Amino acid sequence: MDPNIPKSFNHRTEKLSTGRTYHFVDQLPEGYDPKRHPTLLCVHGFPDLWYGWRYQIGPWVRRGCRVIAPDMLGYGGTSKPVDAEQYSTKKLCADLAALLDIVGVRKAVLIGHDWGSHTVGRFALWYPDRLLALVMMSIPYTPPSRQYIPVEEVARRAPNLGYQVYFDSPNSNLELLAHLKKFIPLTFSPPDSKHDYFTIGSLEKLLLKTKELKTTSFLSDQELNYYYTELQKGMFGPINYYRTAKFRHDEELAVGLPAALRPNLPFLFMWGTKDSTATPFVIAKSRKFIPKYQDIALEGRGHWLMVEAKDEVTQTVINWLESLTSKPKL
Repeated sequence: MDPNIPKSFNHRTEKLSTGRTYHFVDQLPEGYDPKRHPTLLCVHGFPDLWYGWRYQIGPWVRRGCRVIAPDMLGYGGTSKPVDAEQYSTKKLCADLAALLDIVGVRKAVLIGHDWGSHTVGRFALWYPDRLLALVMMSIPYTPPSRQYIPVEEVARRAPNLGYQVYFDSPNSNLELLAHLKKFIPLTFSPPDSKHDYFTIGSLEKLLLKTKELKTTSFLSDQELNYYYTELQKGMFGPINYYRTAKFRHDEELAVGLPAALRPNLPFLFMWGTKDSTATPFVIAKSRKFIPKYQDIALEGRGHWLMVEAKDEVTQTVINWLESLTSKPKL
């Protein structure tokens, strides 16, 4: 398991009971025993891949965990439906439950980052009996809303989410695909980047009107090339996550999805203090709905914690999980 060599991980591709095909890394610890070794299901965000967990997989496996890291729907070697409705969180959670079924795991620790954070938070509501513990990173938990809020209104209330208006537009799929060589390093850039990615109109201006975009990425050329190769397979899937707000709202409202997480569910939230997506207001609000809330702020870190703070994330998560074995048993 060499983070610099993607092929050094154990890759699998399986058709799930939901009808979708998922590519995932499935790494087992030495002497694997499902009764003794917990499974960590790691869910990436936008525009990431299983590869986002490359620095954590090996150390967590060596500490006695089975680690499963899928390419989420629309990414890499996983199915890529065109219809945005197929990317609703309910359907993604059904895929994750089916993925656990196919690898023979009843309960797992779910760990999510960015969109993956939102997804595992919803998994805890749709499938509360299938979690041992929950770790959310960078995107705080938000309860299901009783009122649908269009993306334009979301951007008005939270200007740092203005880029989502662009992602909701019909042209963004092909424009992002055409300008991947600009978009990927821009996305994976340090929190002190001089470029305005977030406010309405800024991202498309950078991509479409800036001829020479000087960007400092914290990824190596080799890593950037891996993302470029995988995301070249299409951007319709990744962008569709941002077009699911109404579908998600209607599905959650239809069943009266609860606002609070399971009372006895161990919970950890990690975020970087320089991450504009992790606002103090939303973080404070999330505490009200999580009975066993714990959090850790990583000073001076940005959004891409698994790379920017790879050692802190690796150690903090595994130490936290091991601390639970003397409380509720994993």
